[in-house]
Amino acid sequence: MIRTDRTLADGRRIRYYDDGPEPRPRDRADPRDLAPTAAVTDIRHDPLTGEPVVIAAHRQDRTHKPAADHCPLCPGRPDAPGEIPEPHYDVVVFENRFPAFAGGQGRAEVVCFTDEHDTSFAELSPTRVRTVLDALADRTAELSGTDGVRQVFPFENRGEEIGVTLHHPHGQIYGYPFVPPRTARMLEHARARLTTHGTHPLGDLLAAERADGTRVVTRGRHWTAFVPPAARWPVQVLIVPHRRVADLSELTADERDDVAGVSLDVLRRCDALYDRPLPYVAGWHQAPAVGDREAAWLHLEVFSVRRAADKLKYLAGSESGMAVWVNDVTPERIAENLRDTRPGR
Repeated sequence: MIRTDRTLADGRRIRYYDDGPEPRPRDRADPRDLAPTAAVTDIRHDPLTGEPVVIAAHRQDRTHKPAADHCPLCPGRPDAPGEIPEPHYDVVVFENRFPAFAGGQGRAEVVCFTDEHDTSFAELSPTRVRTVLDALADRTAELSGTDGVRQVFPFENRGEEIGVTLHHPHGQIYGYPFVPPRTARMLEHARARLTTHGTHPLGDLLAAERADGTRVVTRGRHWTAFVPPAARWPVQVLIVPHRRVADLSELTADERDDVAGVSLDVLRRCDALYDRPLPYVAGWHQAPAVGDREAAWLHLEVFSVRRAADKLKYLAGSESGMAVWVNDVTPERIAENLRDTRPGR
């Protein structure tokens, strides 16, 4: 993987990550006349729970479902310049023009997985997925050392049912200026178990799932993908390394190669589940930038709102109002359905 840094017209940084091994010229200038965006983030806390809420009103003006020939994530053309000036690219990361976090309160970046508009992450080659992983690891390491960033969360939203407004295959990286509530709760639970039992809850769960196998979807040399026993979503898979590491930057080359194959297997099974592209969220749970790293265990979580070929799960009264989840599908059936699929490619 070769990284080349450049600057966009409004001063934002763009980073090209090429599959390698030889560097490519990345000298195309951004032809647009752009003024810096007036992005302001206001972080408030719920007075009843203390949980943070991010107010980012400038995001109302972000690009919304443009025509394919005006996609801002496609390679730049003279008649339709976008966010990426180069006519071809492998993987690109750039600062979001409409960030959820701005003004020194965290960071928000966009990750483009390919310059091909009409494809998906599941259709990428293992080599390209490895480049994506290397880019995410690189950004995790750099952002974790950035002032105002407490935790780095790389994720992909896929499908209009999830709320995606740009169809080009891409993800995002949030550098939260706080430790998010879900991470805080997982760390609290891990610390308690480490203190009382001397073991990590995810490590214990991984060992139990590997031994039982009922909820295992697929296995690699260094990773296992399984449906959690208390799955909240109608499709939900955890992809967990056999060795405890805090974040992506700590993975070995062999571990990165292995998870590239395992994650592709899982996503292709997801698309084969209903013989149509599955809307999903895929997010990397990592350790905070500082503190509690020994209580964290890196893992990738993939989940979907689709509960049947023609039905979606909506977060209604119990889920949205009380954070108590009701799942219409058993975790065992979810795993069985995914194992029984015949993923393409």
